[in-house]
Amino acid sequence: MRLVLLCGKSFSGKSTVARVLAPRLGARVVSLDEINVRRGLWGGDGIPVEEWIRTHELASDEVLGLLTAGTSVVVDDTSSPRFLRDGWRSLAAGAGAGFTLLYVDVDDATVRRRRAGNLVDPRRRDVGVDVLEEHLAGFEPPGDDEGAVRVRSVEDLDQWWRVGR
Repeated sequence: MRLVLLCGKSFSGKSTVARVLAPRLGARVVSLDEINVRRGLWGGDGIPVEEWIRTHELASDEVLGLLTAGTSVVVDDTSSPRFLRDGWRSLAAGAGAGFTLLYVDVDDATVRRRRAGNLVDPRRRDVGVDVLEEHLAGFEPPGDDEGAVRVRSVEDLDQWWRVGR
């Protein structure tokens, strides 16, 4: 049983990685964006900190329940700042689960290009430019001491899956 915590900027490809990785692990995906949508919130509009705290509490409860039942979990979130990553690491340890921090690392230019592509798809909701720029400016990537597995794409994930996991 394992908790895989995704970390990365908006539009880095975390949800794609989660969809590819979860079946390989026999895991469930817990997406904080999806929890926000169920709550009637949209991160692209900006969400007050107290609402993010509540969403994180709901996600933690859901993940703990799954781990306690013996189900592996992939958490799909930006996982910034570090104290959030440390909290997930502690939750996994408390549940007796393994823990992997998987950092989907893409540059800001790629993020902005993907957002622009998102704007032309009528099925996708926008992330406001001010919200995105604030996110990019405040994003805390994992430190060297966190032992993150760094991938830039699903292809990198495939290599890690074959070689290093």
